[in-house]
Formats: sequence, structure tokens, C-alpha cells
Amino acid sequence: MNETLLKKLAKPMLILAPVIWGSSFVVMKHSLDSFTPFYLLAFRFTAAAVLLGLVCWKSWRAMDRSYLKSGLVIGTFLFLAYAFQTFGLDRTTSGKNAFLTAVYCVIVPFLYWLIARRRPDKWNILAAFICIAGIGMVALTTKGSGGLAVNLGDMLTLAGGFFFAAHIVAVNKFAEGRDIFLITVLQFAVFAAWSWIGALVFREPFPAGLSGGAVFAMVYLVVFSSCGALLFQNIGQKYTAPATAAVLLSLEAPFGVLCSILVGEEDLNAVMVLGFALIFLAVVCSETKFEFLRKKTLEKKG
Repeated sequence: MNETLLKKLAKPMLILAPVIWGSSFVVMKHSLDSFTPFYLLAFRFTAAAVLLGLVCWKSWRAMDRSYLKSGLVIGTFLFLAYAFQTFGLDRTTSGKNAFLTAVYCVIVPFLYWLIARRRPDKWNILAAFICIAGIGMVALTTKGSGGLAVNLGDMLTLAGGFFFAAHIVAVNKFAEGRDIFLITVLQFAVFAAWSWIGALVFREPFPAGLSGGAVFAMVYLVVFSSCGALLFQNIGQKYTAPATAAVLLSLEAPFGVLCSILVGEEDLNAVMVLGFALIFLAVVCSETKFEFLRKKTLEKKG
């Protein structure tokens, strides 16, 4: 695909990815009734690696040792993130899982500063904290959210949030100058390999007698949540600053709650509305740094 076009589509892709993920929260939660966590991830990412690998077959021409290294690092971080998030989701509520996972939007600017020695500006940091406050208002006021009471599932989810931050920074570091489609396929393959190992080590029971609904859910997770959304994420991140990408990707949590409201599983309340407003404000802050307000102030002074 044309490089110029990809640059133009980068930020829309970073918004579309969390829209897809938001809709998949309910799918993931119900899928755990049919699959154990590691087998769910193993089937999902094995199929995703095969499917995307066939679609992007021309990208294999660029394959070398550096791609293998990049795929290993990025895929391992993504596996750890999803593993902790999925085990956390099995032990806590969807709302708290979504909120606590989203802490990565605060971690990313500081982690990137540590790794790349590039200090985030005050607007990136402000946007991250406004965003996490908004997500808290949205996710922690859902039905049965459990408020701020902490359990094992919450701690596992927080660990997942850290590894999601590490994954975002790793994609930014290793994707530069490389074929993002091949990087994504290798990421899926490494992820799948770790998942099969996890299933065997933890001796999880192999899923049997799957219903039509479970198969449909898996197809949705493979085609849309993995091949589609994660590819969009990798492409978007390649052309977007990590701090900005983290804020845009964290929209996954409010979109998840919004989908629940649309299907009648959640009721909209005043705190949620305020939370959505703060999240929108965070995106505006990250994207514009409120330059339009500062210009107006300078014009009035002039």
C-alpha cells in the first residue's frame, strides 16, 4: 500500500481499532464460557497468523533475521498483555477490566521516555491523565463494576496494562523502516506459539463440543479483533507518536461501554456522560495541544 496513503490513514486506523476492540469485550467474556484462556488465545492467533500470512504473501520476500527478532519481541509483549488481561477478565468485571487495562495510556509516555530518551511534553501527560479519569468514570459506573474494590483479577489486569504499554513502545521502535504487514504476521505467530505453550504447561482442558455461537465468536475475534484491529494498530503506530497513539487506543474502554449501552446491557448515567466528555477532551488535548485556544488568547492580547 502507498506510504503516503498509510500516513494519512494512520490516526483514523488508531480510532477504528479501539472501536472494534470495544465491541469485542462482550464477545471475549462469553467466549471464556467455551474456551479456557490460553486455548482461546491459541486458536485466535494461530488462525490470525495463517489468514494474514496468506493475504499478505508478497511481504514474505523481505523476511530476514531482524524481522524474526522484531516479531519475537513485539509478539511476546502482546502475548503477556493479552494473557494477563484475559486471566484478569475471568476473575473481575468487564468494566473494571477495561478501565484497568487502559492505564497503559499513562504508562506509555514515561516508558517511551525511559527507552528512547525522548521526553513527552506536558500536553501528552495531561491528556493521558484526563483520559484515565474519564475512562474511570465510564467503566467504574457500569452495572456490577465493583467500584474501586481490588481483587486478584484487578491485579492481573493491571499487569496486562503494563505489557500493553510495553507493546506500544516496542511497535514504535521495531516497526520503523520495516514492512508492517510482515511484522504483524510474525507477531501473531509468536503470540500463538506462546499461547499453545501456556495451554500445555497449565494443562488446560482442550475445548470440545463447541456451539455455533462459540465458533462465530472465534471467527469474529480472528477476522476483526486480530487481523483487522491489530493490523490497524501497527500501521497507525508506525506513523504516530507513542503518547498520542496510546490515548487514541485507550478509547477501547469507553467504546466497549458504549456498545453495551447500545445493546441494552448498560444504562447511561450522568457520571458516564461526564466521563465521555473528559475522554473527548483528552483526545483534543493530545491532538491539538489546545493551540486553537492559545492562538485566540494571543490575538486578544494583540
